[in-house]
Amino acid sequence: MLRILFVCLVISAACAQQTSSPSPLDLVKQAQKLSSEGKQDEALALYSEAIAAIPSLFEAQLGAGIALDLKGNYSGARQHLAKAIDLASPDNKAQALRSMAMSYAFEGEAGKAAKYEKLVFDDRVLANEYPTAAGIANELARVYLESGDTAHAYKWYEKGYKTAMKTKNLSEADKNLWLFRWENAQARIAARRGQASEAQKHIIAAKAALDLANNPEQARFWPYLTGYVAYYLGDYKTAIADLQRADQRDPLNLVLLGEAYEESGDKAQAMKYYRRVLASNAHNPTNAFARPLAKRKLAEEN
Repeated sequence: MLRILFVCLVISAACAQQTSSPSPLDLVKQAQKLSSEGKQDEALALYSEAIAAIPSLFEAQLGAGIALDLKGNYSGARQHLAKAIDLASPDNKAQALRSMAMSYAFEGEAGKAAKYEKLVFDDRVLANEYPTAAGIANELARVYLESGDTAHAYKWYEKGYKTAMKTKNLSEADKNLWLFRWENAQARIAARRGQASEAQKHIIAAKAALDLANNPEQARFWPYLTGYVAYYLGDYKTAIADLQRADQRDPLNLVLLGEAYEESGDKAQAMKYYRRVLASNAHNPTNAFARPLAKRKLAEEN
């Protein structure tokens, strides 16, 4: 009788433990939170546990790839992202493809990133989802621009603008918003090419379009534009003043501030901004270029 009672207690304890164990999806949610907090090693341990339980779990493969990119293990990241692409449903295929594109962006491989961005762009155009397609075109253009390929950047920013203009019943405000983005892009491209007068011409046009768009949410991009142009034209004092008024959560804005301070001879202030960049754990074009640069600058300092 005592033996039977003991066996029952053991079984009950095992069942209770099994019931309380987190599911693979719960593990993924915990890992996503950890990764967003910069705890990639802890996140990867949970992603690995989830994958061990369900190797075909899309969310775990995608999350592991993103966490590895943030750690700087790009080849390892792409192994998981390739699996995520294969496992993706039609609803999350674009997310997987764009994540793979960002993995290549972290290494400045714009041409390889384009392979995946183009698939998403073409799919959205076929679906007549022109604003979304235009956003993808601009995302790819940003990757090209920050990789230093201004020719392809121009091509894709122009494609983004023209694609947006295909939208039916586009309001005047939205037309001006997309014009602002197009003029903004041309100003930054001109600055990267060292064309000061051309950049200024597009800055003026961008401001006119922004005023007509009457979109307060876009106002934060204005000082970023002028600061970006000033930096690439060698006016570091203006760059610092303008970029300090731009979005202080944007890692690319922060890394530009760091570089501007460094060019101005203030290495200590530059290091502060490079350290702030590493607080961002986003998997997007701005962090894809800011994070590796900040890591490299800080490593050089140490």
